[in-house]
Amino acid sequence: MRYFPLLTCLGLCGCSHMAQDSWSGQDKAQHFIASAMLSAAGNEYAQRQGYSRDRSAAYGLMFSVSLGASKELWDSRPAGSGWSWKDFAWDIAGATTGYTLWQLAEH
Repeated sequence: MRYFPLLTCLGLCGCSHMAQDSWSGQDKAQHFIASAMLSAAGNEYAQRQGYSRDRSAAYGLMFSVSLGASKELWDSRPAGSGWSWKDFAWDIAGATTGYTLWQLAEH
């Protein structure tokens, strides 16, 4: 878990194929909603596995963000649409929203 940021940086260094996209659009909403759902689902799954509340939250967030990063890494291959920091920003926004909604539902 503590090596994830280092591995992410190393993995992103090779992303020379960048997307030319805007901040809005249907795919941005899809990134946001999917990440929110994945984060909340990851939180719930981890809690049902007996993890503490804090550990469940970390699990859900990392699950969602890592899937978003994997999707962008897939897009950065030569045949893909290119790495999009804008998509990734929407992924992170969705993951934090999913986390927040899950936390509010638990109280």
